[in-house]
Amino acid sequence: MKKLLLLIVFAACHTLLHGAPPHKYVRITTTNGDLLLKLYDETPLHRDNFVKLVREGYYQDLLFHRVIQHFMIQGGDPNSRYAAEKQRLGEGGPGYTIPAEFNDSLFHKKGVIAAARDDNPEKASSGSQFYLVQGRTFTDRGLDSLEQLRLGGRKIPPNQREVYKTLGGTPHLDQSYTVFGELISGTAVVDSIAAEGTDRYDRPLKDQRMDMFLLTRREAINLEREQAGLEPRNGIFTKFLDLLKPKY
Repeated sequence: MKKLLLLIVFAACHTLLHGAPPHKYVRITTTNGDLLLKLYDETPLHRDNFVKLVREGYYQDLLFHRVIQHFMIQGGDPNSRYAAEKQRLGEGGPGYTIPAEFNDSLFHKKGVIAAARDDNPEKASSGSQFYLVQGRTFTDRGLDSLEQLRLGGRKIPPNQREVYKTLGGTPHLDQSYTVFGELISGTAVVDSIAAEGTDRYDRPLKDQRMDMFLLTRREAINLEREQAGLEPRNGIFTKFLDLLKPKY
């Protein structure tokens, strides 16, 4: 009986210690409210770079410096932290780019985060600048036209067409800019920032600042448990085992 109990405890500990780690989640605080972001494992270069910058406090007090209603809100330029009123922004970054990570299953539906970039032929991403998609909804006729005029004849998959017709997004950006995560909550905040008045360079007239925080492993695990309809775990035994796990 004692051996059986030890085996059960060992099995439970092994599962808790060696189970697949949860996704990375980032909380974005803004002037207009909070957003919760899930980063995709399918784009590891962008995921890991974004996590690194968040941990370093890179995005603290930066601006959403480019805002276009029914399109997207863009930020991540380090030059925006102490920018003067009416100063043009959008050229700053950490001094490196990230290779493109295009994936047919990841597309520009409303609420995704994608990497901004310049017009480089490799379509490599900015090391820090990103945008959150607001977009708009489309009809079948509109999507048909877009396939011919903007996508060079590339067909939008049926499941993605349905999302663009109901939730909305920016389908003309698919396979040109790397999508690397999506909002779990906070699309209304994106809508509110996108509705702000802007100058002729699309910079909001009222500064829209941000900060970012990476959820801890336990916070991420409990978030995923709640999404699965399970109770969160916060007991002493759970916290002890969390200390034994490798760095998240």
